[in-house]
Amino acid sequence: MFIGASPGSTGGGIKTSTFFVMLNATKSAATNQHCTAFYREIPGDVIYKAFIISFLSAIVVCLGTFFMCVLEPEYSFNQLLFETTSAFGTVGLSTGITPDLRDISKLLLVLIMFIGRLGAMTIVTMWSFKQPKSAVF
Repeated sequence: MFIGASPGSTGGGIKTSTFFVMLNATKSAATNQHCTAFYREIPGDVIYKAFIISFLSAIVVCLGTFFMCVLEPEYSFNQLLFETTSAFGTVGLSTGITPDLRDISKLLLVLIMFIGRLGAMTIVTMWSFKQPKSAVF
């Protein structure tokens, strides 16, 4: 559920292409070669962004699960992790506990769904403003 949506789809979570870049970069680092896919080199900034996206996404799921564990101590960690990961991936699967959650927990799941759909990188970069470069003549 965490990985699975394809680029251009409406699915949440990290995209399959992001995971593919991470796998190729890991393989290339292990073999001490340039990172390539389909006979083309993958630029370093693309690799960097793929790892950042995955890291931020994992942070969202981990923090969401932590807060769910604090808010809903009567449910097991596995149930809450499943609910949070499902929300992040906008999958729609549930262990059946969602109707019984407190309202604040449901709102947290809605926020996680929103972040998962837009992407963690998009949410983070919304607050980083850069001055446009002025044209020099």
